[in-house]
Amino acid sequence: MEHLIQHFRKDEQTFIEKVIGWQREVEDRFTPKLTDFLDPRERFIVSSIVGQNNELSVHHFGGFDEAERQRLFICPNYFQPTKNDFEISFFAVNYPSKFVQLKHPDVLGALLSLGIGRSKFGDIRIEEDIIQFAVAKEVQDYVLVNLTSIGKSKVKLEQIDYHQLIKLEEEWFDKTYTVSSMRLDVIIATVLNISRQKSQSLIKAGKVKVNWTIREDASFEVQEGDILSARGFGRLKVIMSEGRTKKDKLRLQIGRLEKK
Repeated sequence: MEHLIQHFRKDEQTFIEKVIGWQREVEDRFTPKLTDFLDPRERFIVSSIVGQNNELSVHHFGGFDEAERQRLFICPNYFQPTKNDFEISFFAVNYPSKFVQLKHPDVLGALLSLGIGRSKFGDIRIEEDIIQFAVAKEVQDYVLVNLTSIGKSKVKLEQIDYHQLIKLEEEWFDKTYTVSSMRLDVIIATVLNISRQKSQSLIKAGKVKVNWTIREDASFEVQEGDILSARGFGRLKVIMSEGRTKKDKLRLQIGRLEKK
C-alpha cells in the first residue's frame, strides 16, 4: 500500500486515508459501501486502492451518459449492485425559459446555497431550455422542498426517471503532442497552441484546473490520467506517455473535449 500511495500527490493523502478506511470496512463487515458523488480523479484513486484486493470490486453509476460525477459501490465480488443500490434521484427544473436563461453556475450556486455539500450532487446537464441534475437520494426531499429559485427566477422541481435523462452530445479527440516537460504551463501552451506567457498568465489568474482543483503554480507537475481545464478553452485529458523522441522530448497522447 505504501508503494501505491507514492504515486499520488501530497494533497490527496487525506482522501486516500478515507478510501483505505472504506476498504477495511467492507473487508471486515462484508457489507457494501456506497460513496457520495466522486469526480473521475477520486474514482481513479478508489479503483487503484481497492483494485489491489482481488476479493472486492468497485461499481460506479451517475445516471447520465459519461457522467462526470458518480457514486461508487464498493462490495465483495459476489455482490452485483442494481441501479437502485446507488440511491440517486434525478430532477428536471421547470422555469420560465421564455424570459430567463439559466446556466450551469446558476444551478450549482443555487444547490450549494441550500447548505448541502457538493458531494451530494451529481452532474448538472443543460440542453437549450432543459435543465436536469442528479442528487443523492438521502437529500432529495430537502432539495425538493427548498430549491424554489435559481438566480432571480422562480423554479419548480419535477422528479424524473433515469430513462428521461438528456443524452450527451460531446466527443473526445485524441492527438499526440511533443512537450519538453510535464509542467502545467508547457502542456497548456502546447495543446492549446498559445504562447508560454499566455499559458502562465491563465494559470496565475486561477483559470486553470487540474482534476477539478485550481492550480496557480505554472511549474505544477502533470501526471498521466490528469484532467485539465482552462477557462474558455474546454477540457484536456493526459491519456498516456508514448516515450521520448530522439531529441529527448516527451511524446504524450492527449484527448481534447469538443462539444457538438
